[in-house]
Amino acid sequence: MWRRSRTQCHDGRAEGPPVPHPTPAQLPDTEGASTGARGDGGRLRRHPGVARTVTAGTTFLAAALLLTALLLPNQLDQLRPRAFLRLPAEGIVLSAALLVLPGRARRVTAALAGAGLGLLTLVKCLDMGFYSALQRPFDLVLDWILLDDAADYVRESFGRTSEVLAIAGALLLVATVPAVTVLALVRVAERMARRRPSAGRTTLVLAVAWVTCATFGLQAGGAPVASTLDAQLVDDRVRAVRAGLADARVFTAQAAVDAFENTPPDRLLTGLRGKDVLFTFVESYGRTAIEDPAMARQVGAVLQEGAAALDAAGFAARSGWLRSPVLGAGSWMCHATLLSGLWIDNQQRYRNLVSGDRTTLNGYFRRTGAWRTVGVVPGVRKAWPEARFFGLDRSYDATHLGYRGPYFSWTPVPDQFTLEAFDRLEYGRKNRRPVMAEIVLASSHQPWAPLPRMVDWKDLGDGSVFWPIRKAGKDPAEVWKDTERVRTEYRVSIEYSLRSLFGFMRRHAHRNTVLVFLGDHQPRPEVVAGSPRRDVPVTIVAHDPAVLDRVSGWGWTPGLKPAADAPIWAMDKFRDRFLTAFGPQDPSAAQASRKATVRRTNHAGSSSQG
Repeated sequence: MWRRSRTQCHDGRAEGPPVPHPTPAQLPDTEGASTGARGDGGRLRRHPGVARTVTAGTTFLAAALLLTALLLPNQLDQLRPRAFLRLPAEGIVLSAALLVLPGRARRVTAALAGAGLGLLTLVKCLDMGFYSALQRPFDLVLDWILLDDAADYVRESFGRTSEVLAIAGALLLVATVPAVTVLALVRVAERMARRRPSAGRTTLVLAVAWVTCATFGLQAGGAPVASTLDAQLVDDRVRAVRAGLADARVFTAQAAVDAFENTPPDRLLTGLRGKDVLFTFVESYGRTAIEDPAMARQVGAVLQEGAAALDAAGFAARSGWLRSPVLGAGSWMCHATLLSGLWIDNQQRYRNLVSGDRTTLNGYFRRTGAWRTVGVVPGVRKAWPEARFFGLDRSYDATHLGYRGPYFSWTPVPDQFTLEAFDRLEYGRKNRRPVMAEIVLASSHQPWAPLPRMVDWKDLGDGSVFWPIRKAGKDPAEVWKDTERVRTEYRVSIEYSLRSLFGFMRRHAHRNTVLVFLGDHQPRPEVVAGSPRRDVPVTIVAHDPAVLDRVSGWGWTPGLKPAADAPIWAMDKFRDRFLTAFGPQDPSAAQASRKATVRRTNHAGSSSQG
């Protein structure tokens, strides 16, 4: 504590009394002043009061930023002021650790913890986006490839400039957030070390407060004051990563089991021989479109009109529900789930599926040799090697339909043109084999603006008729400013897709046409009003009563609209049930099934179209 300050006289003797050596806590705080002196010519050095204010303000801002990062929720609908009225256990524990660590270890720990907090904040931002679009968190193992799809969607829906700005903003966020949290935590750690006694007392008080709040279950705004948000988030992600890494092995084992793999071709799909079978996916056609009070009346009217027209042409229908593997986006996974009989809810499973040798429903039709298998996929605009895996003899993407009209945001080809092109290219050909077709109707794809509208079928031509319709359409940026407008435009898009499909059936369907149409997934969370339900309607339409007799045991609802209490199957169960229903049957069982169907139909009455 004491040292002797010697001032040498010219005679060599020491002069002056002993001078006390100050401790670090007794040293004046000149960090901010010296820093300021270097940056502004010493003005802060000449104004110590200003220097102290700048130093305190910078430290306060750093602490506020760290607290915000710790308490930031990972869902947009939870991003409210009350979310920050909590005590984060992670911050208290980290403060205690930094107080007991020596200089170099403290700085290294602060830098590493700051980087970790920044990365966790980025994961929360990704979660916000995924919850908004898919109502689930971002998967650290399986979802990276979807970011490229998201960029494509932004470009095709809002333009190239919007895509560039979105990518630039994302890169800036990735570079800035970890750097800022590292600097902030290092700053706070050093200030705590300089004020160790008071920082220690503050940390102890906060720890006691946290334990008290946790013990008595105190809440603020419906959430516990004693928070462990980040610890729980990290634990969930560790579990999800482990599950994602193990999922490939689980999926491989599931894909190896196929009840129909060894079935002879002549015993496959015997109940549909001679029929044209059209599997039609209607984009985002979910339970919400049928049951939401704001949509049910208008969509129900379209279904009733379609049912009346089909009934007049001698067709009948049965409808049920399927539970989709995804919500909001990921149509290709839904198509793969239905056709493969495997649950495809992430991109890794999809890649493993299409690189394997699983036989899809299309493939079984093709294996019989009784059908030509065709895919109509207007949402595809580049090479699609998966067509071979799905067992398609021919696929028609957006560039092969003869369309010369405009895009409607993401949608390259309006549904009405897609269906008429299918008839021109395949269905209306003379002297052809029966067709099994997978048709994707994409006009009801988000962002639901601008939208096409029905035109006279004779005026479709090469699609140029849609240019003035596109020009008069709504701006998606304007529509998405209001949730109710988004919901309205979604409903209108579903009406258009259904009218296109029913119009095609009126024009081109015949006695041997069998139509299976369904939704791929529910629309975005904004449209379903946060509902977690993933149900989509599925309907079989046929002219031949024997076709519907085959599915009489399914408990489906007569008509185009499934009843609220109709059975709900997981979408991956459809393939095997369909192959079973339309495979060889015992004649006596088939006759009994037909009689039961007649009794149920008579009881329901002809007005049960819903």
